[in-house]
Amino acid sequence: MANSQTGDSVIDRLVRVLATFDSEHTEQSPSDIARRAGLPLSTGHRLVGDLVESGLLERDEDGQARVGMRLWELATRGSLALGLRQAALPAMERVQALVRQHTQLGVADGDQVLFLERLSHPQAGANITRIAGRLPLHASSSGLVLLAAAPPAVLERILAAPLERLAPETITDPAALRRKLAEVRRLGHAIAPGSIEAVSTGIAVPLRDRGVVVAALGVVLPRGEEDDRVATILRAAAGEIEAALAAPSRSSTILVTFKS
Repeated sequence: MANSQTGDSVIDRLVRVLATFDSEHTEQSPSDIARRAGLPLSTGHRLVGDLVESGLLERDEDGQARVGMRLWELATRGSLALGLRQAALPAMERVQALVRQHTQLGVADGDQVLFLERLSHPQAGANITRIAGRLPLHASSSGLVLLAAAPPAVLERILAAPLERLAPETITDPAALRRKLAEVRRLGHAIAPGSIEAVSTGIAVPLRDRGVVVAALGVVLPRGEEDDRVATILRAAAGEIEAALAAPSRSSTILVTFKS
């Protein structure tokens, strides 16, 4: 129910406050939160106070606000994403032991890949991906795998919009992206050299739950260290994860959240 001069609901404003927290803004003053959320200072301070009182945010000794443990607890309870991560982690650890670089698990959320887990080696190459981080679907190997399985309406909407360039080799031409997605479907995996960072190559395969692509399992390697065996390793791991997802003890299907 809207109850502000701008027509924003309380929920809208609370979500905007919480959305100001990211990897670059883990602790913020109430004034900074209000500014980044596009709210009047008085409203921002009041909402931060309410969220602190509920435990969704916490204050440190300097009065800075940060995400509270209560928010993590509530978000984790019964989470289908958590179930997917738990099913995938043993196989991801085996992949990581073999490739000794970066191994990551991503799902589609809107027009982006949301990364649920990442395992890395201390001497691994460059990778900007973080747990709970996001990348455009067209720009990463994980995103290409997910986009290749997306409903036609989703693909057409993404192709109709400008495709963001993150690195010199990010695919930004719609026709080239169509060809790339056809290649992904034909090969059963995506390889994206220099698409996110010029020095890295991403390789990813789809994960299915009851026949539906619900996630992507990928690795990020230093440029020039691509190996055909990596896709084979990933496919074997994907088979293990899919078997875990199909186990009788699991009754919930992972949700795929493309925007229509």
